Amino acid sequence: MSFRLVRQSKFRHVYGTCLKREQCFDNIRVSKSSWDSTFCAVNPKFCAIIVESGGGGAFIVLPLNKVNKTYVSKKASQAGRIPPDHPLVGGHKGPVLDIAWDPFNDNVIASGSEDCVVKVWQIPDYGLVTTMTESVVDLVYHQRRVGMVVWHPTANNILLSAGSDNIVVIWNVGCGEALSTIDAHPDIIYSCCFNWDGSLLLTTCKDKKIRIINPRDGEVFEEATSHEGSKATRAIFLRNGLVFTTGFSKRSERQYSLRAPGHLDDPITMVELDSSNGVMFPMYDPDTNLVYLCGKGDSVIRYFEITPEVPFVHYINTFQLPDPQRGIGMMPKRGVDVTTCEITRFYRLNNSGFCQIITMTVPRKSELFQEDLYPDTPGDIPAVTAEEWWEGQNKDPILMSLKDGYQATQKSELKVTKKKTNILDKMPPTGKVKSEEDGKATAISSEALEKVTEVSKVNDDLRKRIDELQTEMKKFKAVFLKQENRIRTLENKVSEMSGSGGTNASTQQQQQAPSTLTANTVNNNCDMAPDEV
Repeated sequence: MSFRLVRQSKFRHVYGTCLKREQCFDNIRVSKSSWDSTFCAVNPKFCAIIVESGGGGAFIVLPLNKVNKTYVSKKASQAGRIPPDHPLVGGHKGPVLDIAWDPFNDNVIASGSEDCVVKVWQIPDYGLVTTMTESVVDLVYHQRRVGMVVWHPTANNILLSAGSDNIVVIWNVGCGEALSTIDAHPDIIYSCCFNWDGSLLLTTCKDKKIRIINPRDGEVFEEATSHEGSKATRAIFLRNGLVFTTGFSKRSERQYSLRAPGHLDDPITMVELDSSNGVMFPMYDPDTNLVYLCGKGDSVIRYFEITPEVPFVHYINTFQLPDPQRGIGMMPKRGVDVTTCEITRFYRLNNSGFCQIITMTVPRKSELFQEDLYPDTPGDIPAVTAEEWWEGQNKDPILMSLKDGYQATQKSELKVTKKKTNILDKMPPTGKVKSEEDGKATAISSEALEKVTEVSKVNDDLRKRIDELQTEMKKFKAVFLKQENRIRTLENKVSEMSGSGGTNASTQQQQQAPSTLTANTVNNNCDMAPDEV
């Protein structure tokens, strides 16, 4: 009978290595903001770091030229000491609190600031030559500072922003409009994370609650208490649908836990680490199922492997460094060096302004491509468009192989097309009106409009007929008055002739022949022109 005392894992011997100082970035004025943010965002093309800036907020963008030969250029800034006058991205009126690169376009980055505005920027291929102040689009909705920006993992141009006004906004960057607002949090939001296909949203809040929300209409599917401590908590979705959280206990001890949706209030496992007071940022690699815990102010990086075996979260090792970290950024898998079995790369910021590059490597003797270390990973092609996702389509990310290295697809510049109307003008503030109800409302309004048009047409015909009748009546009145005046004139003449004193003969003649006078009068009347009748 044999016993296996050591757990079998290909990541059990992962080790970290710091690059030489001349291969890293130095002399960076890292932001001194007290906001709990990583202050750094990385993709295979650029490294962006939030820096101190007078008169507003800014961040610096440094081109990387060692990751892929596609990006090598004479204009690319070399690693080493960054000059103090290096161009910045500085269009915000307040300090920048968070930045995030578009997963489908390495030249597009979003930033949130204390000026309550979310800005989206288009970075030139080889970095900045002068300070950039004009953004592609400004997303204005929040009434307090914006502390978090997160891109959707599968839909193109879908961006999430969360502010200190306790509201989460889902944006369509392509048209610069807000699709929905989520007002389900009573206090400050600490973290937001989409699941693997982007159909669910996971949030943590200052009220110690963790929530699973429908990002389209803001419906809360489930909520539970995450950690009992009052300090900031973080939560991420794993690829298999589980939830990994970090936080504090009542005694201010740092913890991590693994939970399953549907039973968030009953953790699968919860472990206490230490009694430090720095917020831990969980960084997840879905290809290897490794979670790296990077605490703010810590000098270590702990990494764990998530497996279906008890205790489910397996501690692997701790990477020790001499100085504490101010912020940290994690390179996407398509930006690592597969020829050296590198599985993760970190860009670690120190208080001294030094950006240290750390590579996590799995030792292998063979120099061939290791398929077990590099399964197909999410590429830079979106699975759905913003409109398709908003209509209800959910798709897994489009995967790509790293066997031949990462080759970036050709991307066009981000263009914003403004729409005439905003959907927020026709929806309640808590979410989206369902598309079926929109269709019914549109059909009813169309029918009503047609009926109104028909009634208006009938009214116009009636009004025209009435005008014609009134005109005819006026003509009849005019003829009647004319004839009435003529009759009166004739009556006056008759009375004058009958009342005159004349000779007896004439009187006798008048008396003898009244019929003759009457006949003459009638004959004279009959001689009137036809138009006088």
